[in-house]
Amino acid sequence: MHISQAFATRSRQGSEGPDAGRPFPRRPARGRAAAALTAAVTLALVLTGCGGGEDGGRGGNSAPKSAGSTADADRVEPLAAPPAPRLPVTVDSADGAKVTIGSTDRIVPLTGSLSEIVFTLGFGTQVVARDITATFEQAEKLPVVTRAHDVSAESVLSLKPTIVLADTTTGPAEAIDQIRDAGIPLLVVEPAKELADVGRRIDTVAEALGVPSAGTELKERTESRIAAVQQSIPDHADGEKPRVAFLYLRGSASVYLLGGAESGAGSLLEAAGAVDAGKESGLDKDFTAITSEALAKAAPDAILLMTKGFESVGGMDGLVKIPGIAETPAGMDRRIVTVDDGVLLNYGPRTDRVLAEIVEQLYAKGGQGQ
Repeated sequence: MHISQAFATRSRQGSEGPDAGRPFPRRPARGRAAAALTAAVTLALVLTGCGGGEDGGRGGNSAPKSAGSTADADRVEPLAAPPAPRLPVTVDSADGAKVTIGSTDRIVPLTGSLSEIVFTLGFGTQVVARDITATFEQAEKLPVVTRAHDVSAESVLSLKPTIVLADTTTGPAEAIDQIRDAGIPLLVVEPAKELADVGRRIDTVAEALGVPSAGTELKERTESRIAAVQQSIPDHADGEKPRVAFLYLRGSASVYLLGGAESGAGSLLEAAGAVDAGKESGLDKDFTAITSEALAKAAPDAILLMTKGFESVGGMDGLVKIPGIAETPAGMDRRIVTVDDGVLLNYGPRTDRVLAEIVEQLYAKGGQGQ
């Protein structure tokens, strides 16, 4: 799940749960502090356009990038042989409905992660629209049918789709109902939160498109590539795993958050042979506002950032001015890892590339673990 989308849906959600088509479980409101945080995140999203288009604040040192990482991050790699769908199929939707799909001629995936899977399975030419979080090259010229992450039912219906793919982060619920009421097959897929969800998501989409064997092929390819990246992780010379904190930053809106156990980054960090510093320090929810005390307790050796978030605070020179960061081992050593916003937490067919970028930057010569 794209993190900006999660924050946007949570800001709409209040204390509602997944029954309203939202990504976070039902839980009580957290009082004034929660309201202030939600308002700040909402403002950040308005100002930055989901984190995918913020161009300001590029001062300071540039982030380390792996060779060819930009090209890799901007494209998906379809399977070699285009699949031949066997339709119709009836599948179970995550919201309890049964959905029958009779055609894949006009596909509308409503998240960036689902778009990646559809394109990688070989259905790119049948995709007629995209969500704002589908940032890879093959999808960039498609019409956008979301507005600040809310789906425009009218825009979707105007394209006469034969199947719409959503997940529980997709909203508002009224738009989903409107699409279904128009007779369009709409499948809701459970979102991905960790590496273990990658194969499940691929299988679900492939089954809905009538190509389960292609799904098996893609799942096996993805899992084998992830395993190969993990094989490349060097041994830690001192026997200690590097501690990495995931920070969500939007400098133009003064949003500075430290990721905890539910941030979505923990599974990637653990797969990279690291410790999720926020989770390890006792943060059991998704995010908390950055404080000097929280950072001191997390004591990260390195910091994981989305590229736009890093740019939004003015690069490295701006990052270390955030209270508490300069005093951490990561701040003192200026150790960061950056990954493109549109792919970091998608947990899809490009996850091996994300993991490879994290491993390459985290274990750079002279860094932690060498």
